[in-house]
Amino acid sequence: MYAIFNRFELDLPADVVDACSHSGPVDDDVAAALLRDDVSVEFDRIDPEDLRAELKECGAWDDEELSDYEQNRARILWLAAGNICENGERR
Repeated sequence: MYAIFNRFELDLPADVVDACSHSGPVDDDVAAALLRDDVSVEFDRIDPEDLRAELKECGAWDDEELSDYEQNRARILWLAAGNICENGERR
């Protein structure tokens, strides 16, 4: 399942999309997904500056918040899972 952004795309397993896009808090699910090798390898392909720039366009985080690479990975994974679900590719 692909989430396409302006600077990169993420190929995520369906179970990760489900785990990271349900209603209610998903912080623990996102953290667990980021530990998976099949998810981690997706982030190895993304330049940290591209990740930061993509999130900056959302306008939800300031420069200080966007300086945390690990949090940026969690943020974009959460957004990616939500985008896949909203676009009708899941559920």
